[in-house]
Amino acid sequence: MSCNWRVSHLCYLLFLIIFLTACVNTRKTTYFNDLGDTHIDAPGAAVPLIHKNDLLSISVSSTNAEASKLFNDPNLLSTTTSTANGTAQQMVGYLVTEDGRFKFPELGFIKAEGLTVKQLGEYITQKLKDKELLVDPIVTIRFLNFRVTVLGEVAHPTVVTVPNERISVLEAIGLAGDLTIYGKRDNVLLIREENSGKLIKRINLNSKDILSSPYFYLQSNDVLYVEANRNKVASVSNGRQLIPIIFSALSLVTTIVWLSFYKN
Repeated sequence: MSCNWRVSHLCYLLFLIIFLTACVNTRKTTYFNDLGDTHIDAPGAAVPLIHKNDLLSISVSSTNAEASKLFNDPNLLSTTTSTANGTAQQMVGYLVTEDGRFKFPELGFIKAEGLTVKQLGEYITQKLKDKELLVDPIVTIRFLNFRVTVLGEVAHPTVVTVPNERISVLEAIGLAGDLTIYGKRDNVLLIREENSGKLIKRINLNSKDILSSPYFYLQSNDVLYVEANRNKVASVSNGRQLIPIIFSALSLVTTIVWLSFYKN
């Protein structure tokens, strides 16, 4: 058996080891494997309810701008941030406390927990009319802390702030840079806060059913966690095991090549 034959077979074996460790099931890295040309009725986004610790922007306008200013001032807080024009203004808003209320000028404490922003806006509007504080007031309320968190096997784990209070699972994952090839697309974990505790739901992104699921649209403070699949665990484990083997094989090949030249 010649040295050249040994060298060629050892090189072939080394290449085969590296190739096999790089193999990945590409079917598991794609979304909606069972989706063909069809029409799916998309679920409507759930109307978010106000919860404890929510931060609300409440804007009041009327025909009397000076009188309306009283109700808008608490939305602003002077900060020490320096800008080209001087001191910056940071939106702070009204904080819903642990008892589900917040204090509003002239109206005192208002119960907000469990209401939608529309319901709360209608309530404040009516109170301002009843007390004759403003004529034809217009009340606009928005969440300042509507956000979702995406963690795990994504390109850029992040906290996404949602200004329009509407975001889908796919949008959140896209803003996090998409799942890596090692992310479990058939078992994404959704953690949602509820008044009675936390809701835990598993989402399968390989199935078209997610497009019509009530969990397709996320709610404020939702957390998405993408677990790593077996390929990553195996690749990390195999990589640690194969590194010394590869170096040993390279050392052996080098030795055999050196000996073949030495004998010749």
